[in-house]
Formats: sequence, structure tokens, C-alpha cells
Amino acid sequence: MTGDASRVTLRPGRERSVVNRHPWLFSGAIAESHARDGELVEVCAADGSWLARGYYNGRSQIVVRLLTWEREEAVDEGFWRRRIERAVDARRRLPGLHGSALRLVNAESDGIPGLVADLYVGTSDSRRLAVLVLQALTLGVERRKELLARLLSEALSPGALPRLGEWDELLVYERSDVDVRRLEGLDEHTGPLLGGAPPERLVVEEEGLLQEVDVAHGHKTGLYLDQHLNRARVAAYSARAEVLNCFAYTGSFGLHALSSGAKSVTDVDSSAAALELGRRAFELNGLSLGQREQIEGDVFQVLRAFRDAGRKFDAVILDPPKFAYRASQVQAACRGYKDINLLGMTILRPGGVLATFSCSGLVSADLFQKVVFGAALDARREVQILEPLSQAPDHPILVTFPESHYLKGLLCRVW
Repeated sequence: MTGDASRVTLRPGRERSVVNRHPWLFSGAIAESHARDGELVEVCAADGSWLARGYYNGRSQIVVRLLTWEREEAVDEGFWRRRIERAVDARRRLPGLHGSALRLVNAESDGIPGLVADLYVGTSDSRRLAVLVLQALTLGVERRKELLARLLSEALSPGALPRLGEWDELLVYERSDVDVRRLEGLDEHTGPLLGGAPPERLVVEEEGLLQEVDVAHGHKTGLYLDQHLNRARVAAYSARAEVLNCFAYTGSFGLHALSSGAKSVTDVDSSAAALELGRRAFELNGLSLGQREQIEGDVFQVLRAFRDAGRKFDAVILDPPKFAYRASQVQAACRGYKDINLLGMTILRPGGVLATFSCSGLVSADLFQKVVFGAALDARREVQILEPLSQAPDHPILVTFPESHYLKGLLCRVW
């Protein structure tokens, strides 16, 4: 053992997931523990043999988040620095992501369970700023967030990611305002960690298009960075199309579609503030507002109104928020996914394109495809899958952690 870490002993036969390097240990696997919440623990099998090391939280169903399976690897400042430097180096090597915003640390997939860090580099009042938005999702990261913020800032010296260019100042801002913290016994928290508050609006670039980001108040950390490549893929099918963009948020899918030759875009979202950012993005890129319609409202109700009115589109994009946070919600989530896909198919012209997504990690890709299959049967439409879609590579999927494959998408032709 290393340092003053406590010991957690598993029940007999419950070591398989640890041996297979899954980073979560649930409460039902624990036979004995005297650890304090937030501290490092040594995980041992029922026979006493050492298995792994992680941090403990008895208030969470996921009692231990595993960090290392190497007994001699101490979890100290050097450990966190190596993990962060590895994550930054991995992003430096990524091809095909053209823009000034990306995910720098993707929690378990980058070996730091509970830490999400997104980097936005853009302009504000003629200054070039880098804003790193940090989310502490677990108690283990909460206890170490100041250290992690400092190490991240040290790893991000200007030029660390050459394709993002130089910047005048780096700010680290916390957006730990997500529901999952309550499962860890934590309150929500936001505010500066290093440097001052971020600007109200930061103009960033993605695939040659400009967009304003509100990193302090926007969804997630400001933008849905996991859809980066999917926006370009869907846009490639949008030439001369009348496009309906549902759950549009700031309208990124519609922005890319219109810049790729779409005839018109209709953005639907429940947030007036998000739709306003979408309007401003069209202006920033010199696109005609006459080709954009925005509708503030409930997507389910708007889709039903379109169906009842006989309104049709050439392309429908369905990118809803997470419907299932717990296993008990999966069945209801699938009903919701089926409903919007059925409605989307109903208002598509024959030969139209449906881009449909689920970001519920508990809904597998296979289950999601079955839901779309059921919607196609009920809609009495023939549906062809043109391309399966997933999260951008700056949101890597850890093969020992299937839960990290949370974003599933299907790009379909509907006849």
C-alpha cells in the first residue's frame, strides 16, 4: 500500500469488474470498509490480494472510482500531472477537428473519473482568451479541483495546442452545476478557479463558422462539443433542403446546414436565450436571417402541430437532452425517443434525411436502433441507415468502460 490510504475489501466473487479495469465499484460489491469520504483507498479481493487504488465516497452508489491498477503507482501530484499531460498530448494528436473549442479531459476515459474540462479559445473585445471550463462531478475531484485547475493551466502554456493558436490570457472557470453532483452528496457550484470571470460572450470557431458561447450560463460548458463532427456530417446531406432542427439550443446544426447550401432552417427550442444566440450566430457568419425561422416551444408539441398541419421537411434533426439518468428511467426514455422519431418520420418528405441522437448512456446503441425500428413500423415508413454517428474523438470511449459511449446517432434516409 502507499501513503495513508485505507482498505476496501470486496465480497467473494466480486472482483471481476476490477480485474477487467472497469473504473466503478458499486456499494453492493463492498464487504468491508472503514474509509472516509473523499480519501484514497486500496481495493482488495476477499482473499486479501491487492487489486487497485481509487477514491472513496460512501454517500454515492458508486462507492469507489478506480484510478490505477499499478500497485507501485502513487496517486500524488505527479500522478495527476501525468494524466493531464497525457490528455493534452492526445488532443494535440487528433486529426480532423477544425475549430477553437474541444474537450480536454473526458473523465474516466482519460483516467480521471469525475473531471470534465472543456477548452474554448476565442475573442472578446478584441482580446484572445482561453477559457477552460472545469466540472467536478465526484467528491474525489471536488477535493482536488484547485490542484487540478493549476495543473491544467500549467499544461496549457500558449502553443500547447498549436492549432488553437496563441492567447493573451487563460481563465479557469468552474461549472459544477450538474444534477449528478447530488448523487455524490455535493451541492452545485460555479465560479472562477484561476483568473477572473469569463466574458459574457466569447466568439469561437468550428469548421470555419463563428459562434458566440456563454460559458458561464450555457448548457453543459457552453456548447455541445461532442457533436462537432456530426454537425458537418449532417450538413453534407442538407443541400437545397428545408431543414427542421429540433432541440436546437444555439442552432449549431442549422448553422452548418445553411452554410452547406440548405434552402432554409427552422430551429425549435424551449429556450429563448439559446435561440437568440442562434440568431446572432447567423449574423456573425453573414447568413441570411430570411432563411431561418425560430420557434420557442416544446419540441413534442411543435412536431405534433406540424404533423396536424401537414407541414413537411426534407431533413429533420433530433438531438434531445438526456432522457434517462437512472436504470429505472430507461423504459420511459425509450418511449420518448420513439415518440419524437415517429413524429419526425411523419413530417419528412419521401427520401428525406433523419438525423436522430440519444445521449443517454444507459440506452445502448442496439436499444436505440430498436427504438428507431419501432418508430419506423408505426410510421409505416421505410428507413435506411446511411451512417452511424457517435461522439467526437476528443470525447474518447474507453473500451473497459462501455458507459463512456453515451452519444449514439443514426443518419437515415426515410421513404
